[in-house]
Amino acid sequence: MRNIIQKHKLLAIMTVGLCVLTICLAANAEEGGSGHYVPGGVAMLIDYPPTQPGWIVQPLFLHYDGEFSSSRALPVAGLISAGLEATIDAVTLGGFYTFEQKVLGAHYSVGVYVPYVWMEVTGTLDGFSRTDKVDGLSDIALIPATLAWKSGSWQFNALLPVIAPTGDYEVGRFANQGLNYWTFDPTVGAAFSNEKTGFNCGVHAGITFNTENEDTKYKSGSVLHVEVSAQQLLPVGTGFFGFGINGFLYEQISGDSGSGSTLGDFKGRSLGIGPVIDYILPTETGTWVFEAKWLPEFDTENRLEGDYFWVKGAWQF
Repeated sequence: MRNIIQKHKLLAIMTVGLCVLTICLAANAEEGGSGHYVPGGVAMLIDYPPTQPGWIVQPLFLHYDGEFSSSRALPVAGLISAGLEATIDAVTLGGFYTFEQKVLGAHYSVGVYVPYVWMEVTGTLDGFSRTDKVDGLSDIALIPATLAWKSGSWQFNALLPVIAPTGDYEVGRFANQGLNYWTFDPTVGAAFSNEKTGFNCGVHAGITFNTENEDTKYKSGSVLHVEVSAQQLLPVGTGFFGFGINGFLYEQISGDSGSGSTLGDFKGRSLGIGPVIDYILPTETGTWVFEAKWLPEFDTENRLEGDYFWVKGAWQF
């Protein structure tokens, strides 16, 4: 089982919200009922910061269906909508490099994640329903600093994703590829891997800091997000099969502000938990990892409530 863990760790890659962070649910509190943090981006072994030098390429896919009660008002792109429904698909391509030389005794990596989104959002204005559809480049996540410390079966992580407002944004449109503000998301975590049994678990927590949306004069408050996971690996065929669970907490710890925040602090909250499966396949040209997960939300306040479906891949060479 030691070899299973070692091969999986070769692929451990920090998506960090990163896909989470890079894929903005621009209809989704925070302005629009969501922000740059997206649940399920940093949870399992495939998401941990790498501890081996070299390159990693990671393609990611996210599908989200969510809605906001029609009996409640929601601020969206300078509008106030009575309820909202959103369907979002996003494909992200990430690249990561880990240096041989350590920094502060930790493995040091840098990376970038570039998402493309397709969105369909329906809201209600003055009693009339309207649907907007867009697709295009979303907000890019830059990762200038990722640190991973190893100590026996434990790994301790620290990272600083920075999400740039590169996606198109238009005031008065329900669906927007970008959120039109910067986000800084310092995140720390710890993970444990039992090299004899193949069992592993981890917890990662971060706080998002957002700049103001200058077009709407709306500043989304800061959000505490926590991801927890547990997973078991088993040898299957020429590779290794993994199954487990992923849970998350989203808690807005400071209210929304600015002259555009007409509904007050509008603090958001959400919880979710769901199953995860993955497969690790060593080959002559490198090692592949594939992962799929479903994260349904509950106990949601001032946010869209729905289901996140993730499919991830990773290749280290």
